[in-house]
Amino acid sequence: MELKDCMNFLLSTSQNKVFKYFSKLLEDYGITPAQYGVLNCLWREGQLSPKQIGEMIYLEAPTISGILDKMQKAELIERSVDPKNRRNVLVIATQKSKEIRDEVEAATVKLNNKVLQNLTASDIEVLKKALEVIIKSDFS
Repeated sequence: MELKDCMNFLLSTSQNKVFKYFSKLLEDYGITPAQYGVLNCLWREGQLSPKQIGEMIYLEAPTISGILDKMQKAELIERSVDPKNRRNVLVIATQKSKEIRDEVEAATVKLNNKVLQNLTASDIEVLKKALEVIIKSDFS
């Protein structure tokens, strides 16, 4: 099989290019693309559990835990015990992370514009739908 026909090659190569560009855009704000995913969830939903965050951004618990540890050290999030159920942890965005929201969201718009600049509106919709199907597919 030619590499250009291998889905893994096409997806991983394109993801790597997008990731590198997004990482560069986020560098000034001291966050990574994965941390942006967490912050995006918190900015939109408010208080969430690590499990909820993991489900929203399709990451496993150990991965989320590591991301949250780094974000807490950077004072981007706060974790607290859920007063309704002491076995649960709740995560919220800090004021520090809220202060960079507008700039980070602008960087995300810049990313999307750059990545999608050579596609038509209909190509963009087809791409989004196809990627959503792949994301939700079970490969086990």
